[in-house]
Amino acid sequence: MLMNKIKWIFFDIGSTLVDESAVYENRIKEITQGNNIDRNEFVAKVERAQTSPKPIVSAAEDYGVKVPAWRHDLEVLYPDTKELLQRLSQKYKIGIIANQDFGTEQRLTDFNVYQYINLVIASAEEGVAKPDLRIFQIALDRANCKPEEAVMVGDRIDNDIIPANKIGMKTVWIRQGFGALSEPQMIDEAPGFIIDKLTDIYKLIGV
Repeated sequence: MLMNKIKWIFFDIGSTLVDESAVYENRIKEITQGNNIDRNEFVAKVERAQTSPKPIVSAAEDYGVKVPAWRHDLEVLYPDTKELLQRLSQKYKIGIIANQDFGTEQRLTDFNVYQYINLVIASAEEGVAKPDLRIFQIALDRANCKPEEAVMVGDRIDNDIIPANKIGMKTVWIRQGFGALSEPQMIDEAPGFIIDKLTDIYKLIGV
């Protein structure tokens, strides 16, 4: 089983616990309608930019247009997020390692899931962002957790899986959002496990 000797489960937020689809759709709508750009053409360019950390931003740069501000108010939890965190928190410590704007803890509180989370490590507050290994080391140090005692669950091969592999954590790639368009290119990029929805974690850990 994946969770043998595991003490902590760390999650990314965007496209992992939180569905950002409406944010992306809003950005695409504003960019295409506001600049008279064919939507299908723009979306195709976004999909081709899947290896970019920010596919929509990359596509917009090709057109020389501005990208609308991120709309946190359009974010919603995936339907299974709350129950998942509640169940996992009964057996494991739960952490967050995420590239987020200031206010991550408050947003998690507003989603009514913060009570299940033991540690939040967010890039804005820490001054370092994934895929930098330092943000993972900060999380492990504050959790007083060895890498082999931790799992990283995230949607991005580049930001979540590769650095977590390098630091010695177990890894679970959840294929959601734009991150699902990418594929591991080398052996050291391969996740330990691949899932397509949050509830697939249950079969990995037997909860």
